[in-house]
Amino acid sequence: MKAQDEINFNRIAEAINYIQTNFKDQPSLEQIAEKVNLSPFHFQRLFSEWAGTSPKRFLQYISINYAKKLLKENQASLFETALETGLSGTSRLHDLFVNIEGMTPGEYKNGGENLSINYSFAESPFGNILVASTQKGICHIAFADEELSGLETLKNQFPRAEYKQMLDLEQQNALFIFSHDWSKLNQIKLHLKGTDFQLKVWETLLKIPMGQLSTYGTIAKHLQNPNASRAVGTAIGDNPVAFLIPCHRVIQSSGALGGYHWGTTRKSAIIGWEASKILGGQ
Repeated sequence: MKAQDEINFNRIAEAINYIQTNFKDQPSLEQIAEKVNLSPFHFQRLFSEWAGTSPKRFLQYISINYAKKLLKENQASLFETALETGLSGTSRLHDLFVNIEGMTPGEYKNGGENLSINYSFAESPFGNILVASTQKGICHIAFADEELSGLETLKNQFPRAEYKQMLDLEQQNALFIFSHDWSKLNQIKLHLKGTDFQLKVWETLLKIPMGQLSTYGTIAKHLQNPNASRAVGTAIGDNPVAFLIPCHRVIQSSGALGGYHWGTTRKSAIIGWEASKILGGQ
């Protein structure tokens, strides 16, 4: 590691440690930058390059993880959680959860209570899949080699939701993805929760044409954050809607397949299947 790179690495490590230790004080950008002897502008740029996210966003991640622990494990009230996390009140806690988790803190604490989810199992060219939907759209698609464990994974996301095994119209439309050109399907509604960054990554995946591939670095550049390849990879790994949001179309810049939540063998098979579909249509 070059001398300047080592200095920058140590500064970012010090900043991360400071944020983790003092997040309850909700330190400002200026306060954190002062700790590592940098101007706020220079520190903002350097932190984003090394960490793949802004100092403010990193502070939000630390804060919300602590708040989630208080709500779920300690059964703290929203007011108690806000104060303990260093937030000025429940309105800031609400904004934090909606921004990061795509749900209110009350909805998170209730584990999806009052949310109705329909689900069904179906066969695909690549194995058994579980598809689930709410009134707002598809919320989950996953390859489920073992149905019980697949359903358990779904229920762990919203433990208090009401589940019903039923194939509805939303699911039927989504399942057409295996028998029709995905770009010509009627618009399929999605009901997703995720951070702004995750949603942007998943939206970018939807723009990769069938039969074509992209790389983690290319997607990071598309998001105007070329140093965020690792963060892009993490967001892709958290994709809740298999195949429909085509995370399988992203490979490493070296040409290697890279990881896949449902197995690299399945990823290779999907890529080959899509390529044959394109060639067969020419």
